[in-house]
Amino acid sequence: MARITVEIDDSKAALLQKMAEKFGLLPSQFVTASIEDLIGQPESAFDEAVQKVLSKNKELYKRLA
Repeated sequence: MARITVEIDDSKAALLQKMAEKFGLLPSQFVTASIEDLIGQPESAFDEAVQKVLSKNKELYKRLA
């Protein structure tokens, strides 16, 4: 099994924690389930979701590069 590490800001981490708790999951379990759900979508829906995320975070990615 592969391990991927990502960095998110503190406010998003807190929101992630709350959302995971709402479903009785650990944050890592919630993220894993979310990724599996996203990948399991039909390809066109996945492409649309990826483009939305990339567009929304375009400036952030530029600063991180």
